[in-house]
Amino acid sequence: MDGSNNKVFAFLEKNLMGPMGKIASLKVVRGIMGAGMGAIPFTIVGSMFLVFNILPMTFPFLEDIFNATFFKFSDLYMLANSTTMGILALYFCVGLGYEYTKIIAEEDDLNMAPITGALLSMFAFFLSIPQLVMDNGTVVRLTDTEANIINGWAIGGDGVSRLGTVGIFTGIIMAVIAVQLYRLCVSKNWVIRMPEQVPEGVSRAFTALIPAFIVAFVILIITGVLVLFNTDIFQLIAIPFGFVTNMTSSWIGVMVIYFLIHALWIVGIHGANIISSLIAPITLGNLALNADGAHIPLAGEFQNAFVTIGGSGATLGLCLFLVYMAKSEQLKVLGKAAIVPCLFNINEPLIFGIPLIYNPFMAIPFFLAPMVSASIAYFAIQLELIRPVIANMPWPSPVGVGAFISTGGDWKAAVVAVICAASAFAIYLPFARAYDKKLVGEEKAIGSEESAGESVSA
Repeated sequence: MDGSNNKVFAFLEKNLMGPMGKIASLKVVRGIMGAGMGAIPFTIVGSMFLVFNILPMTFPFLEDIFNATFFKFSDLYMLANSTTMGILALYFCVGLGYEYTKIIAEEDDLNMAPITGALLSMFAFFLSIPQLVMDNGTVVRLTDTEANIINGWAIGGDGVSRLGTVGIFTGIIMAVIAVQLYRLCVSKNWVIRMPEQVPEGVSRAFTALIPAFIVAFVILIITGVLVLFNTDIFQLIAIPFGFVTNMTSSWIGVMVIYFLIHALWIVGIHGANIISSLIAPITLGNLALNADGAHIPLAGEFQNAFVTIGGSGATLGLCLFLVYMAKSEQLKVLGKAAIVPCLFNINEPLIFGIPLIYNPFMAIPFFLAPMVSASIAYFAIQLELIRPVIANMPWPSPVGVGAFISTGGDWKAAVVAVICAASAFAIYLPFARAYDKKLVGEEKAIGSEESAGESVSA
């Protein structure tokens, strides 16, 4: 038994931990992680205003009150939503430009200013947004009043459409190109250097001058070539990333995501940080689409609302078992110490205290519980039994509360979250009992040895 388990852990370490560890260590991947984390506070703020605005849909008795009061100012306070979720691509682009430049500057010892990287990324992104076409051999900005495209700029309900979710991946690509061109200029010393007496702000402006010209030329050349083929960067990037987005929104894709998260955890890598950060552009994009009427299960904080209740591995039920049902003194003490953090989806005390990592007794439920919870929530949303996630809740929200908030006040979603937690508990129960029994036996054996030692001493 132990030999086969060791082979499984060795297989995961070699074929999963190694490759994923290398991917997670890439500068650009860490930059995307930082950009995603940086955007979360703004999406939560914008989401809360959306939840407030749709409360009458959940509680119809509020409709007349809202019509007479709050809805008179809806266009004012909903600016907090449209200027966050409505321009999500811009947040990602600027955040990635800043984080990516900062990482390169620190690790490659280059004199690169993160703020310059952020601004160059935004510059490159805006250069790619207008839609251009060939008209009798002349490049012109597209105008299509039926499609709300004015002088090349497509206008949607929240402003420029391409600044929203449709532009997230283009924004990421533009940021990577801009920062890499900036890096090239600095490493080759293609910058204008000012005397030391010149103020830093002025000096930085001239340092960015040549990189800005190069970014402009490169993006304009790329755009021009694509116009000749009757396409643009957005349409080109939509092909591969659209496929990835569709895959992650399928049930199989969701299962793969949660398998990878927990396979990484089981060999000691923080799988939630790595995988969740990588798919953040997709889940945040799906969140905005759901707010506009889509019905995509994997969106926003779907994970913390329904899947990993109590933390990675969906361990809330396991923690309750330790507190109220465990016979092992070790597990009882650990459960009491971990119960409060676990209520708020923080379970590192359990992961490293039981431990759940490298533990053959608990590996199966650690994989299975979140995948079952994800399946329950996925099909509840897919079958339209509950609303999809339309708002980004604070991820430490307790069981039921997060689901209620993130679905815009759907009480049935809170019930589904409780069902997910109960299902996870049922999966853990037989394994937890077996592990508890094993530890009780070990504790009794240690106690007997200590008693025997004391008798000999006496």
